[in-house]
Amino acid sequence: MDRAEKRELVTNLNDAFKGAGSVVVAHYAGITVAQMNDLRSKMRAAGGTVKVAKNRLAKIALQGTESEKIIDLFKGQTLIAYSDDPVAAPKVASDFAKGNDKLVILGGAMGPTALNADGVKALATMPSLDELRAKIVGMKNGVRSDIELAHVLHIVSQGGADVMRIEGYGLAEGCNADLTLLTGETLAHAVVDVAPRPLVIKGGRVTARNGQATVEMP
Repeated sequence: MDRAEKRELVTNLNDAFKGAGSVVVAHYAGITVAQMNDLRSKMRAAGGTVKVAKNRLAKIALQGTESEKIIDLFKGQTLIAYSDDPVAAPKVASDFAKGNDKLVILGGAMGPTALNADGVKALATMPSLDELRAKIVGMKNGVRSDIELAHVLHIVSQGGADVMRIEGYGLAEGCNADLTLLTGETLAHAVVDVAPRPLVIKGGRVTARNGQATVEMP
């Protein structure tokens, strides 16, 4: 690859990082050409892209983007997956990794939020934008079903808290958990818009209301 081709690759990657809903970084040492083609095909079908670039070029391309925080992930033999839909790239990469241990997810980013491997996997469990649109259309009076509420609990307890920028308290049925109340139309809004937290309870005490620290008995 000559200098002009490298410049073009860096420019294209920089544009991709700036416009992507999410970015996933993974090791791929040991993956065959056929398996890589399979991954590319599945990612393309979901509206995403898989790129392999030298770490030095990828780091240059990250500069000046919201995803710049993940620059330290680029060590060893890495690939980049990204998509406009924040869920698509994490979902395809995570599903592929389940059937091929040569693909090792290192982390990624969703906008300015850096994700570790668990954060990427948690994001992969969420509904896609198309699925969310269908759910929003079908909602009546803002009522959430028991299944939807259970899904939210599962995401938060299994690492989704990292994505939502709140502490993971290891929630389990029947536990005396602390609580962070988020305001949002849907889980997707809470994740993508970094929803306000009207109420934060820790150790049985209200420690914050509407972004202001306070300590009072519940």
